[in-house]
Amino acid sequence: MKHFIIELTYTAPTERIEAAVAEHRAYLQKGYDAGLLLCSGPQVPRVGGVIVARGESREVIERFFADDPFNTNIVASYRIIEFDPVKRQPFLEGWI
Repeated sequence: MKHFIIELTYTAPTERIEAAVAEHRAYLQKGYDAGLLLCSGPQVPRVGGVIVARGESREVIERFFADDPFNTNIVASYRIIEFDPVKRQPFLEGWI
């Protein structure tokens, strides 16, 4: 498996983002259910979000986020960063 940090940056007014949050979080749940996502949440201050993900390839992650309501509603841009988690907490062994 390959591992990724996905950084979302909001590109729309707050009211458009808020209108898409419930649908975005419901969509992310599909990623959790499929074992693609480990954690996610808004940045502080709230200028975007951060997601930790894994997948067979970068293309798998790109395809998943192509259908994210934040993307389809054009309220956020995505930066996908692949990384190699060589050091980690023991409780993550099953996920890594």
